[in-house]
Amino acid sequence: MMKIKIGITGQQGFIGKHLYNTLGLSPEEFERIDFNRNFFEDQQELVNFVAQCDVIVHLAALNKHNDPQMIYDNNVALVHQLITALESVQSKAHVIFSSSSQEERDNPYGKSKKVGRELFNNWAIKSGGKATGMVIPNVFGPFGHPYYNSFIATFCHQLTHHEQPKIDSDGLIKLIYVADLVQLIIKEIKQAKGNSLLEIAHTEELKVSTILLLLEKYNEQYVKLGIIPEINNRFELNLFNTFRCYMDIKNHYPVKYTQHTDARGVFVEIIRLGTGGQVSFSTTVPGITRGNHFHTRKIERFSVIKGKALIQLRRIGTTEVMDFYLDGNEPAYVDMPIWYTHNIKNIGDEDLYTNFWINEFYDPIDADTYMEVV
Repeated sequence: MMKIKIGITGQQGFIGKHLYNTLGLSPEEFERIDFNRNFFEDQQELVNFVAQCDVIVHLAALNKHNDPQMIYDNNVALVHQLITALESVQSKAHVIFSSSSQEERDNPYGKSKKVGRELFNNWAIKSGGKATGMVIPNVFGPFGHPYYNSFIATFCHQLTHHEQPKIDSDGLIKLIYVADLVQLIIKEIKQAKGNSLLEIAHTEELKVSTILLLLEKYNEQYVKLGIIPEINNRFELNLFNTFRCYMDIKNHYPVKYTQHTDARGVFVEIIRLGTGGQVSFSTTVPGITRGNHFHTRKIERFSVIKGKALIQLRRIGTTEVMDFYLDGNEPAYVDMPIWYTHNIKNIGDEDLYTNFWINEFYDPIDADTYMEVV
């Protein structure tokens, strides 16, 4: 089977990174053509990029600027540049364009998205290519930029950095989780229909205050007390995983347990749960490393109760490795954020005893476990 060659303008942006990383989980189906934002400053580089692609997902755009006209001019100019590059190589690629539910609003961003979608449709008709305009509701998820991508990103950043969020307007907000949006984009890539308007349906509609209450609960229970909060549905799981990624992970872990000592020995409470899951136990001989994989939805806690361990974390797509040293003489834990590859190594001279908790039962058919060395 021929791989589909996919390029993503805005590859380094919020949605772009998630799409790029998710496509990377299926290397047998997709080949990712790397994009650099500097390509829009060098037309020949842009042409070379376009010439390699079967599908181009155009996500690059300016969302906010002090000068509203700059938003419109920039976004429309990017579309014109991309179309010029497509025409220069007579490309018949499938262009998937991210528009917005703001299309019908009288603001520069919404107008720029509507004009861009129409320009790509016209190009597709003339060239024999394909164009899909996706009208997308508000998107939230891990690694979004606070004060830019989403109010949820802003609230998560503020709460985890000792600030109190403020609600400007407590309206109902239509939302979609970034991983759900990515799956819809991939579905459109595979179906290759094109020449269509794709209205992306929101998965949740909630008041801003309702979301803030949940985030405040996560901050109080999880950050301050180490409690895994009650998670009642998929939205709350997605929101909690989003929240966790805004923590100061490097300085938060490892978290030491409270030891209760008496004549019998030591008692340590490992975890308090508002949700279920699976608890496991392992011993690891000196020098051995376990793990080197990551998850995209699971919540996981490693608790070292005897021996000496090095736990390492690295966010997928980055090079920084965080090292956490744990010693069973002072039992401690580290939680694994989603999209962080992680491992644990016995660096002591005796067997390492580790307790593992994960929020769902292991399912070999849908393990949500992807191998990658830290």
